[in-house]
Amino acid sequence: MSGEYAGHDRPAGGGAPDRQRAPVTALVGNRLSGRVVLVTGASRNLGAEIARVMAEAGAVVAVNHRTSPDDAAAVVAGLPGSGHLAVAGDVSRENDVDEMVSTVEGETGAHVAVIVNNAGPFSLTPFVELPPSEFDAIWDANARSAYLATRRVAGGMRAAGWGRVVNLSAGSAFIRDHSVYSLAKAAVITLTESLALELGPEVTVNCVAPGQIAESAEEMSAIDPEFVRRLLRHTPTGRFVTRREVAELVALFCAPIFDAVTGATIPADGGARLPRG
Repeated sequence: MSGEYAGHDRPAGGGAPDRQRAPVTALVGNRLSGRVVLVTGASRNLGAEIARVMAEAGAVVAVNHRTSPDDAAAVVAGLPGSGHLAVAGDVSRENDVDEMVSTVEGETGAHVAVIVNNAGPFSLTPFVELPPSEFDAIWDANARSAYLATRRVAGGMRAAGWGRVVNLSAGSAFIRDHSVYSLAKAAVITLTESLALELGPEVTVNCVAPGQIAESAEEMSAIDPEFVRRLLRHTPTGRFVTRREVAELVALFCAPIFDAVTGATIPADGGARLPRG
């Protein structure tokens, strides 16, 4: 059935079938063991899942939040291993980013070896109706934040001789009707490529561009009741990517097998972005 599943092993929202998953260490080995990983916008949803996967791989994880200390603390409490911390900061503001990184490095006693630029709110307001304040907020939180955070941690990575920057774009980067969100997420891809040229050879800079995430499909359906059915019909894999799958892709960019990969963007959208005749 087009856009639907006949089996009973598919979760709601067109996610991956339940299956045994290999440990994250099978993907990255001990590469992240003891390294400090900072995940922005990690108090819930995808950011929280990225934090979990990084902790499972042995990293010391800093969970950034802007205004959700209780949620961030709950994420930290659920992470395997020790030494993890929650850290406040608006990553679109230079002073906040400087203070956030200083706090992380001061409390862990080590430089940030991996930055995951995950923060980024969504907007569908058409450009002709978009207030400049909303344009600035969406642009700054998605694009400017990745620039600011990477700029702040790059020096420590290069001095140590190793570092990884992983940016989160979105499937919206490949379409043109998601207003300033599309613009910002497309900019993240360009920023990834530019930073890859600047920061090599010590630091690689890569990007994951998830399409609709299965666990969030219900939220989109509240805006557009036909959204899930319509998008699944145009997705070759017949399902949406899960948060866990995106988080594992982020971790994979830190694995030795990806040491020769930089400036790359992996679209994790089941092929939904592909043009059709």
